[in-house]
Amino acid sequence: MLIALVAACSSSPMDAPPPTIVPAQAAHSPPVTGEPAGVVRPLAGHAQAAVFDPATTSLAVLSPGVGGQSMVTVVPSSGAERPVPLPGPATSMTGDNDGRVYASTRGGYFRVDLRAGTASRVDIEGQPGTDFTAIARRADGKLVLGSADGAVYTLSSDSGVGASLKIFARVDALVTQGNTAVVLDRGQTSVTTISAIGDDAEHALRAGEGATTMAADSAGRVLVADTRGDELLVFGIDPLILRQRYPVRDAPYGLAGSSGLAWVSQTATNTVIGYDLATGIPTEKVRYRTVQQPNSLAFDEASGTLYVVSGTGAGVQVIAGAEFG
Repeated sequence: MLIALVAACSSSPMDAPPPTIVPAQAAHSPPVTGEPAGVVRPLAGHAQAAVFDPATTSLAVLSPGVGGQSMVTVVPSSGAERPVPLPGPATSMTGDNDGRVYASTRGGYFRVDLRAGTASRVDIEGQPGTDFTAIARRADGKLVLGSADGAVYTLSSDSGVGASLKIFARVDALVTQGNTAVVLDRGQTSVTTISAIGDDAEHALRAGEGATTMAADSAGRVLVADTRGDELLVFGIDPLILRQRYPVRDAPYGLAGSSGLAWVSQTATNTVIGYDLATGIPTEKVRYRTVQQPNSLAFDEASGTLYVVSGTGAGVQVIAGAEFG
């Protein structure tokens, strides 16, 4: 009788949280010992994320602001930077390549108009207490958000949830290729593709020993930095497959994809490297000294400019014609 009671009260293994490891982190970068390449523009705050917007030819940088609020700093290709205070704290950022960026927050997201320099909050229906940690935008314009408790929400409108899926330990980063969303879970060091409907995981793969960041490129690939394992991982998504893996020493972290190269920063040495992925193995083409703590990268395809954004307030490094050395 006791055995039957214990068996009836025991929870199913499927209900237990997924096993995790301690998430990897960027290295604490040493002081800069050489002159960074290009031009360094000042930037207040410690950057969390950076997105280049081709419609306004400007870089948007997310960083903590004053009083617990966050700020998006608009860095134009010429002229002074413009701060856009957000109505609260933000955790992640994505753009639409048409003059707007979106930043995730608890219960919803902020919509930022880079031209007007304004920000507004959008509350997601039925999710007032959800701690959103990641955000991305699909090709069809739908936003996808991830949460601290491991769920992915695909929106059907500005504020309505069309589909959700909760199978992760935590959603640390999201990118999209077309209408396929890709989830990075640092605790499980895994990448997972989400169906276009948004309610099903199509494929999942382990991503090295301690994956930390992820970026999509214009060739349909997804780049992942395995910071603990000192590798660059290159995935195809249809289906999800690991196509290339290559050793990148010194705590790789910042990522950006371009039509020509994959950019990876080495946070232990204040360096950024451009790799050609056209052959079966990544080939180093260029290498630059950077500002301290090069955690965030962005690339302007039209001008060939690489942006390296410091995570310690050391500014935005602008490297024009970066792919040509």
